Amino acid sequence: MVQPLTESTKLSGQHYTMPIHSVLQKLDTSEKGLSSEEAAKRLSEFGANELKEGKKASALEIFLRQFKNVVIWILIFATVISAFLKEYIDAVVILVIIVLIAVLGFVQEFRAEKAIEALKKLAPLKTIALRSGQKREIDAKDLVPGDIILLETGNKVPADALLIEVHNLQTQEASLTGESTPIAKAVCTLAAETSVADRKNCVFSSTVVVSGKAKAVVAATGMRTEIGKIATMLNEVKPEPTPLQKKMDRLGTTLSKAVVAIAAIVLVAGIIFQKAPMIDMLLVAVAVAVAAIPEGLPAIVTLSLALGTQKMLKRHALIRRLPSVETLGSTTVICTDKTGTLTTNQMTVRKLFANGKITDVTGVGYETKGGFLRDEKPARIDDETKLLLKLGTLNNNAELKDGSVLGDPTEGALIVSAAKAGMSKASLEAEYMRVDEIEFTSERKIMTTIHKRDGKKIAYVKGAPEIVLKACSHILLKGRELKLTDSTRKTILDVNRGFADTALRVLGFAYNRAAGKAPEKDLVFVGLQAMIDPPRTEVKAAIEKCRQAGIRVVIITGDHESTAQAVAREIGLEGKSLTGAQLDTITNLEEIVEDVAVFARVNPEHKIKIVSALKKKGHVVAMTGDGVNDAPALKKADIGIAMGITGTDVSKEASAMILTDDNFASIVNAVEEGRGVYDNIRKYIAFLLSGNISEVLIIVLGIIFGLPLPLTATQILLINLVTDGLPALALSTDPFEPNAMTRKPRRQDEPVYSGLKPFLLYYPIVMTAAALAVFSWFYFKQGNYLQAQTATFLTIGMFELYQALASRSTIYPALKVGIFKNKLLVLAVLSSFAFIAAGIFIPAFGKYIDMVPLSIGQFAFICAISSMGAVIIEVSKYLNTRKTPG
Repeated sequence: MVQPLTESTKLSGQHYTMPIHSVLQKLDTSEKGLSSEEAAKRLSEFGANELKEGKKASALEIFLRQFKNVVIWILIFATVISAFLKEYIDAVVILVIIVLIAVLGFVQEFRAEKAIEALKKLAPLKTIALRSGQKREIDAKDLVPGDIILLETGNKVPADALLIEVHNLQTQEASLTGESTPIAKAVCTLAAETSVADRKNCVFSSTVVVSGKAKAVVAATGMRTEIGKIATMLNEVKPEPTPLQKKMDRLGTTLSKAVVAIAAIVLVAGIIFQKAPMIDMLLVAVAVAVAAIPEGLPAIVTLSLALGTQKMLKRHALIRRLPSVETLGSTTVICTDKTGTLTTNQMTVRKLFANGKITDVTGVGYETKGGFLRDEKPARIDDETKLLLKLGTLNNNAELKDGSVLGDPTEGALIVSAAKAGMSKASLEAEYMRVDEIEFTSERKIMTTIHKRDGKKIAYVKGAPEIVLKACSHILLKGRELKLTDSTRKTILDVNRGFADTALRVLGFAYNRAAGKAPEKDLVFVGLQAMIDPPRTEVKAAIEKCRQAGIRVVIITGDHESTAQAVAREIGLEGKSLTGAQLDTITNLEEIVEDVAVFARVNPEHKIKIVSALKKKGHVVAMTGDGVNDAPALKKADIGIAMGITGTDVSKEASAMILTDDNFASIVNAVEEGRGVYDNIRKYIAFLLSGNISEVLIIVLGIIFGLPLPLTATQILLINLVTDGLPALALSTDPFEPNAMTRKPRRQDEPVYSGLKPFLLYYPIVMTAAALAVFSWFYFKQGNYLQAQTATFLTIGMFELYQALASRSTIYPALKVGIFKNKLLVLAVLSSFAFIAAGIFIPAFGKYIDMVPLSIGQFAFICAISSMGAVIIEVSKYLNTRKTPG
C-alpha cells in the first residue's frame, strides 16, 4: 500500500535522480493525474502554488530610514538647541536642510524592496493539467505535487516538474540558470550532484517552452520550486550600509565628540579666563558648539549624489538609491555576467571551413556589415564557400528583421554570415522553393530541408559535424565531388575540434542531389560554420580601463567553462577558472577567490558564496545580473547592477543600479562618475570643515586670551550661509578631478577626510592667527569693537572665498584644473564678495547685519592678506603632486 503523500514523504528535490515510475509512486499519482478531490486535499496541505511575499517596507518606514544617520541626529540636536537659545532663524534653516535631505532620499528609494512582488508577477495564470484523466485548464496557483501537466511551445512552465514524455522539447532557462541558449530536454535519470542548469529531465517554474511538447509530473510548487528557493534567499539577504554611509557615520561620530569637547573647553575657558557666570558661559558654549556643526554638509552631499544620478543616467546607468553613486566609485571588484553584458547576446559566425581552407568572418552581432579574411587579409570567397553560406541560409527557419532575429539565434547567425557575402534569404528561397523538412531533434542532431529548382529536388542538411560527416560519402573540393577518405574525414574532425576548443559552436553542412527516399544518406560534405556570442567591441578597452583603475573584473556565468574562458581570453582577462561543481567542494573560497577570473556553471547559492568571499577579503563588490537567479547576489553585493533591456523585474528590483543599455562599458563609465562624485564630496568636506574649525578656534582662543567675542551671532550665521553656503553649493556641480580612473581604489577603512591635512590643519591655523591678529589690531589699536568684529568677519569671509577657488581640487593645484572652469563657483564667489562689500560700504544695509564701514585701504589690506590660507593649500598640493604625471 502506498503511503499517503504528506510533508514527510515529499521528494526532497531528488526527483531528477529517480525513474518515472518511482516518482509517480512516491507522489501517489499516475499518468492520468489526480482526482479533483485529492488535488483539493493536497492544496490545503501544501498551500497555493505561489511565492510568499516578504515583509514590505512602507512609505513611512522608507521615510524614517532617511534619519538613520549620525550627522542628521547632530543636526536635529542643533535645531533644538538653536530654538532653545531663541536663534529661530538658525533653527528654521537647519530644519529645512533636514527635511530636504529626507525628502531627496525618500523619493530615490521609494520603489525599493519590491523584489518578491516582481517574482510573483512571473507566475503564469493558467495551465493545462490532467484531472482524473481529463484535460482541464486551471489556475496555476492551484497546482499541487502529483499533478500531471501538459506543455507546448510558448507556455510558461507553472511549477517544477519531472518530464514523463517529450517531443523535441526545448526551454529557455536564462533567467533562472544563466544558460544563454535553449536547453534540449529528455526523459532520463541523472546523478544527485547534477546542477540545476544540467537537469535536462526537468522543467522549472517560470521558464519558457520555446519548442516542442511535453507531459510532466509536478514535483514542487510555490516556495519549494527553484525560483521559490531564490525568493527565500532574497528575503534572507540583508543589504549592508554603503561605504559612504559608513564614512559619513564615522565623520558624524567624530563631529559629535568634537562638538562636546568644544562646548566643554569654551565653558571651562570662559569661567577661568573671563570670570563669567556659569549660566552665561553655558549658553555661549552651546552656541559655539552649534556654530561648529557644518549643517549644510549633509544637504550638499545629498545634492551631489542626486546630481551624480543625473550624469550617470546620461551614460546609461540608472541609480535607484542615492548612496550607491559613491559606492560605485569605491568598487574594487566587478563581478559580471557574460551573456549580453560582456557579449552582444547575438550569435555571430566567426569561422568558415570549405574547400580545405579556413576563412575568418568579420563583424559583430546581427549587423550585416562585415567581410572575409584569410591570413588576416581580405579574401574573395570561392564557389564552395558561397555554397556553404547558401546552405546555411536555406536550411533555416529564422528571419532577420530590422537588425534582430526572429527564431533561433544560431540560425540567425547563419543568415547574417550569408548576407555579408551579398546573399538574401528571400531571394534564395524564391529560387530554391522549400517543399519538405525533416526537423531537428535532440536525438538526431541534424535538420534537413528539401528544395525544388528547375523541377529537380535537392536536400540540404545541417547539424552536429560528426553526425553530418557520418552520413557523407563524398566531399566538395575545387568544384568536384570527391570520395571522402578516412584522412580527409580526420582533417575535418580536427578542424572541428580546433574550433570547439576556442568555444565556437560548430555546425556541419552537406547536400544530396538525389533527394528521393533517403535524403540523409550518401551526402556530399560542403563545410563548417563556427559561431560564438562575441564580446562587445568596446569591452576590451573597458577591461583595460578597469585594470588601470585597480579594479578586478570577474566573470560569473551559468554558461559552460570553455565558452567563458574563450570570452575571457578575448577581452584580456587573466586568472584561473572554477566551475560550480568545484565550488561545492571548496570550504575556504576566500583564500583563493582573488586568483580566479572565471566562475562557470554556477547557481544562485554559488554567486552569494563568491560575493561573500570577496567581501571577506575587504573588497567592495559590484555584481551584475539579469535573471531571477541573480537577484540574491545582486542584493548581497555592495552594489547590484541589473540589466535594463534583458533583465527581469526581479533583478531590477533587487539592484541598486540598472544599465539602460546592458553594456559592461557603461558600468566602467558609472564607476568613473562615482569616483568623481566622491572627489567632489571631499572638496566641500574640506571647504566646509576647514571653515568651521577656523571659526571655532577663533572664538575659543579669543575667550582663552581674554578677548571679547570676535564675531556676533548674526555674523556667524552669515558666514555659514553666504561665504560658506553659496560656494559649497557651487562645488557640488564642480567638474571632476583629473585622472580619476588611473588612481587605485581607496581603502574601505580610509576616512573621508584622509589626505586633507592642508585644508583641515594648515589652513585653520593660518586663518585663526590672521583673524585674531586683525581683531586685536582693530580692537586695541583703533579702539573700535564693532570695526574689529567687521574686520574679523571680512578676514574670515575672504579666507573662505579664496579657499573656495583652491577647493576646485583636493589633489592638484587649482591652476592645473582651471580656477574659472566652474562658472557657478565663480558666480557664487563674486556674489558673496559683493554681499560682504555691500555690508561694509553701504551703512544702511550694514547695520542690519552687524557691520560698520572700513576704509578702502583697510579693506584692500585685509583682502590681500586673506589669500594666505589658499596659498598655503596650493603650495602643499603642488609639493605633493609635482612628480605626478599628467
